[in-house]
Amino acid sequence: MAMGMRGMNRGFLTEEEKANRPKVTFSLLKRIFSYLIPYWKQMILIFVFIILSSIMGLLPSVLTGRIIDEGLINRDMKMLITLILVSLGVTLGANLIRVGESFLNNWIAQHITFDMRNKMYKHLQQMSQKFFTSNNQGDIITRMTSDISGVERVVTSTFTSILSNTITLIVAVVIMFKENWILAGVGVLVIPLFTIPTRWAGKTRWELTQDAQECNDEINGILNETLSVSGQLLVKLFGKEEYEYNRYKNVNNKMIKLNIKESMAGRWFMVIINTFSSVGPMLLYLVGGILMMKYNSSLTVGDITVLVALLGKMYGPVNSLLNIQVEWIRAMALFTRIFEYFDMPIEIKNHPQAKKLEQAIGNIEFKNVQFSYDGERQILKDINFDLKSGDSIALVGPSGSGKSTIANLIPRLYDVCNGTITFDGVDVRELDLEWLRDKIGIVSQETYLFNGTIRENLLYAKPDATDEEIMDACKKANIDDFILKQEKGLDTMVGNRGLKLSGGEKQRLSIARVLLKDPVLLIFDEATASLDSISEKKIQDAINPIIDSRTSILIAHRLSTILAADEILVIKDGVIAERGVHTDLVKSGGTYTELYETQFYKPE
Repeated sequence: MAMGMRGMNRGFLTEEEKANRPKVTFSLLKRIFSYLIPYWKQMILIFVFIILSSIMGLLPSVLTGRIIDEGLINRDMKMLITLILVSLGVTLGANLIRVGESFLNNWIAQHITFDMRNKMYKHLQQMSQKFFTSNNQGDIITRMTSDISGVERVVTSTFTSILSNTITLIVAVVIMFKENWILAGVGVLVIPLFTIPTRWAGKTRWELTQDAQECNDEINGILNETLSVSGQLLVKLFGKEEYEYNRYKNVNNKMIKLNIKESMAGRWFMVIINTFSSVGPMLLYLVGGILMMKYNSSLTVGDITVLVALLGKMYGPVNSLLNIQVEWIRAMALFTRIFEYFDMPIEIKNHPQAKKLEQAIGNIEFKNVQFSYDGERQILKDINFDLKSGDSIALVGPSGSGKSTIANLIPRLYDVCNGTITFDGVDVRELDLEWLRDKIGIVSQETYLFNGTIRENLLYAKPDATDEEIMDACKKANIDDFILKQEKGLDTMVGNRGLKLSGGEKQRLSIARVLLKDPVLLIFDEATASLDSISEKKIQDAINPIIDSRTSILIAHRLSTILAADEILVIKDGVIAERGVHTDLVKSGGTYTELYETQFYKPE
């Protein structure tokens, strides 16, 4: 009975599941079972275990008949004790086999999810930056965690449940008809009567549960909106305390009524189920009694008891198999969602004959470069410039003009749509990806630090770096004084995403990390955009000596941070609108002049 209660809410599809029901094809099934092939030996053993446990699980019911007829009615104590011991032994054996089956089931399921997680993580690591900016992060994590974890349930529950319940039913029906075909027929006809109330009550409770969930979501929404700091402030300022209280009270009242309905539906369900589950045995006793008393049948009390016990054993498997269609659809939907991600093409691929240059110098050239994120709106249009080794250029311009996009194209976070970008004379698409990215260091506006120590975050760039190398990089990044003042020095914890540090401290650590990597090309993408003037000054003091000694690209809104660049490119609407040095551009009267006057002064 408990199984019916647990399973009934799972026996119905939501409207979303109905709408998104996957198309089950041979190729989908073949792909699913391909994950089982490496473990075919264990699968065969599980199949054997299921058959043995199903048969042995029914044997005590069969032995009950002999215990009654040969032991109790014949008053044969020796036979009674023997049959009881055999029954106990068979029960113990069946349970031990189920333990072995459960272990193998879980072992296979864990190894399949292990394989799938590794494959998914490797696949996601190869996806382009476009994938991560276009897809919801929560959805990506769900595919990696919940969806793949669901595969474990499918392997340990759905697949084996179908097999186990089917075998149990077949064996039970065969034994029943072998005992007495008339009573067996009566029992088989009674089973559908048991399933009717189960399905009806299950559907009723499922609908009530769905309504209760929607109501609960509404309550949580009200609580999140009105009990947050910002929400409470808004409620108080507009004097809406009474309004919000009434809104909450009405929804809460609705929830109470739904909970009472659901609870009573469960009670009525148990009344109906208990009644109908008694109908089958009573009918078997009635028909069996008629056969014994009226027709002088060879049927014994033990035979009838066996048939009643076997009928009871059939209720659970029948109810489970009735719900298996829903479980199967959900399993197929789960695999379909996972395979959706596996089938997403890897846009940024390593060239089949990828090159690694013997020595990287850092000459960069853009030739007629065009780029679009979606294939429709052009972000970059015919960009041409070259950056010689040891020189520095600055990219300035309004937000959304394409400055950061230019920087992201060099390490192939995205690929150009037209034109070419060369690194030391070689198209970046022909260079080995790992080698190329190792030669480029980017310091972005959004500094990311792991929840660990300063040392651990810096070693991410060079795992074998010595403390001397680390501190040398920190000195160049103007963060060494801060570290030396800390009680634990390099072993100071930075907190989740570096929350224990100020914006300027995080940014300078980011610069030190990039310097430890020792790239030939350095890109500073709005490195001081969100900082106060003091922090900006410290970072600028760190950046200026660096760009004097390395090939560098500076991207900035604040013109004060790019004055030391050898050349300034003004990007506007995806094109290079102006180019030159600061003094010439200020006098040009164009976009750069406008930016400069906005930030520094306004002519009278």
